[in-house]
Amino acid sequence: MNPLYDALIAPCADREGGFLLRPDGSVLLGYSEFVGQVGRYAHALSDLGLEPGDRVAMQLEKSPEMLALIGGCIAAGLVFLPLNTGYPAAELAYFVENSGARLFLCDPGDREALAGLERFARIECLGPGGAGSFAARAAGCDSAFAPVARGPDDLAAFLYTSGTTGRSKGAMISHRNLLSNARVLVESWHFTDEDVLLHALPIFHTHGLFVATNVALLSGARMIWLPKFEVETVLEALPRATTMMGVPTFYTRLLDEPRFDAALAGHMRLFISGSAPMLEETHRQFEARTGQRILERYGMTETNMLTSNPYDGERVAGTVGPPLPGVELKVCDAEGKALPDGEVGMIEVRGENVFCGYWQMPEKTAAELREDGFFITGDLGVIDARGYVSIVGRGKDLIISGGYNIYPKEVEAVIDAVEGVLESAVVGAPHGDFGESPVAVIVEEAGAEVDLGAVQTALDEALARFKHPRHFDVVEGLPRNTMGKVQKAALRERYKRVFG
Repeated sequence: MNPLYDALIAPCADREGGFLLRPDGSVLLGYSEFVGQVGRYAHALSDLGLEPGDRVAMQLEKSPEMLALIGGCIAAGLVFLPLNTGYPAAELAYFVENSGARLFLCDPGDREALAGLERFARIECLGPGGAGSFAARAAGCDSAFAPVARGPDDLAAFLYTSGTTGRSKGAMISHRNLLSNARVLVESWHFTDEDVLLHALPIFHTHGLFVATNVALLSGARMIWLPKFEVETVLEALPRATTMMGVPTFYTRLLDEPRFDAALAGHMRLFISGSAPMLEETHRQFEARTGQRILERYGMTETNMLTSNPYDGERVAGTVGPPLPGVELKVCDAEGKALPDGEVGMIEVRGENVFCGYWQMPEKTAAELREDGFFITGDLGVIDARGYVSIVGRGKDLIISGGYNIYPKEVEAVIDAVEGVLESAVVGAPHGDFGESPVAVIVEEAGAEVDLGAVQTALDEALARFKHPRHFDVVEGLPRNTMGKVQKAALRERYKRVFG
């Protein structure tokens, strides 16, 4: 038994036609080719002396070859570590050393720059189209491979979380974690082998790999495989797709394009958004333009998906829907005691999808993973009378000013509703009298000029005085990570001396 191989990869051998498609609908990689490539890569990994449970780190551009490599790791019983393509050599050194990876794979063009990593792991190269030393090694291998036996609780992957303080943590993720969540998502979102998923996400991240790709493999859906999100390519591909997963930035960029309309999107079965909060205005504009409501969901590296607006039923902008089947979710006080609906607190979750702990960090694991199995997410949230969850912000983003709690999202919602405001971010900055005080960073809509007086009036009408920002700044854009999430730690650093 090898749970992920048996459920995700083995069934591909009985499927016909294209698995990965180009934007024009032509076949990039067939199902049988994919299974054969997985087998050859699994042989090559084993021939390098890797044994079940060994870690394989990779920093590769998105490609069919990278996907087959991950499949090869699963088949060979190895633990794979996909790493953000933006990490420089110094950060990669930490991940490779910390994980104890025996093998590191990079693109051929990066081999020389990353030669220093050889002090931690063997380096091989794998590039798109079969370039590199590893691809050459695998080319002579048999395509048939008997998968190594693994149990549901054996580790399948490490994903390193992007830490805002201290070193990133290696989340240990098992076969059970990934497969249980994929099954829930296939059922909840009604995926079948009739679907064609437009895949423009990176695959070093939970969203593109464990949500999009695993759902497609488990359901038998095909994927239009795009190296990255480009509006022109997405517009070309949309008529051949039935579903799309993306981050809010994908949808705002599409809305900026007049050609994106109901005629182009009307045949689509489902648009899904996650990885960062979507503005309610984006929801409204998208529905007005296309007649469709985006389905927003919530998850994280350590848990995969936790909640989702319903496929059938009301999709409520500003919420991430109720917990998914099999997920227990509660909003708690600092001691882990559940709070009544309507009260803001820390979100804690439990289920088969929750990770196994942080690699070589027992203290951190004990601090965030309770003995009863509940994981302290670090996210502040509230549950309404319908059971829908709204994310108020990260716990570390909470502002305590003069002894009062201020939830940034509450302030941002008021500012975002002011005419001319595209979006805003509210962070706390040190303040001599209050400990810290809110700072509002505002981005204007294209061609608009925000009236800060109108912003203040809106705040006066909606919020208690202690919640009002004491400093406003209008900027061209907010700092974001590769998944489009606003980096509030960077804003806190930028404005940490604004009050002297």
